[in-house]
Amino acid sequence: MNSKQILLALIVPITWGLGFTLAKIGMEQFSALLIMSIRFGIAGLVLVWFTKPPWGHMREIFVVALIGSTIQYALTYNGLKGIDASTAAILVQLEGPILALMGTVLLKEKLGLTRALGMGFAFLGVFIIAGEPRLDGHIDSVILLVAGSTVWAVAQIMISRLKGLSGITILAWVAIMATPQMLIASLIIEDGQWQAITSASLVDWSIIFYLAFIMTVVGYSVWYHLLSSVDVSQVSPFLMLLPISSIIAGMVLLDEKLTLSMIIGGLMIMTGVASTLINWRWPKKQINLP
Repeated sequence: MNSKQILLALIVPITWGLGFTLAKIGMEQFSALLIMSIRFGIAGLVLVWFTKPPWGHMREIFVVALIGSTIQYALTYNGLKGIDASTAAILVQLEGPILALMGTVLLKEKLGLTRALGMGFAFLGVFIIAGEPRLDGHIDSVILLVAGSTVWAVAQIMISRLKGLSGITILAWVAIMATPQMLIASLIIEDGQWQAITSASLVDWSIIFYLAFIMTVVGYSVWYHLLSSVDVSQVSPFLMLLPISSIIAGMVLLDEKLTLSMIIGGLMIMTGVASTLINWRWPKKQINLP
């Protein structure tokens, strides 16, 4: 990875980490699938004007939308509702190790000893934080989050194989296809949608704006671009920085407490991510955003 790609990769955990916390606040007004359908509906309407329909890949994108958006968000965000945002953000970090391992096994990418040890160290940090007493009695939320992380990783492998499409094209059409999927699922398994929309405050809609424009349009455009440009095992360690921004946002916005376990685990995650950078090769070719 070159310096530009590393800077772009840092945008992802910052925007997603804050968005993760804001989504928990937003779900006090909107149900999980409803808020996600509005989020992706707005993002899709913004992005669709900047890309042509990928007619030869519509089936693959439909499946990616179903697995990586509809199913994944139903699992992850219903899990988020049951526990602190900062703790949930830590559990979601299972995405990184799972994704890197899938990249190694399915895509035959080289992980390397240094990177493998670094990710293992970061993975241990995740488990230290996950051992917090606050998780007692919330095993169902933990299971939902872990399942969501696994489903998400599967979808990212699928996305990484769409080499002929730009990040914006993938994002726009995944959003367009995921929106009706999520809305239909919401109408089937959730209730109170119309009341939630009509009674939403300016703060509620501001959260929707952030989730749609900053977290989705900006964050996912960068992420999909990186997936199509570099190895999955190289970019995935940056996701381990996500809980840092989520923990800070949780402390500021939700008055969540920073414990010793979080400090130790967070430092281990940062150290693990730094270790994965040591073994990276910096290519001469400059890859620009589409």
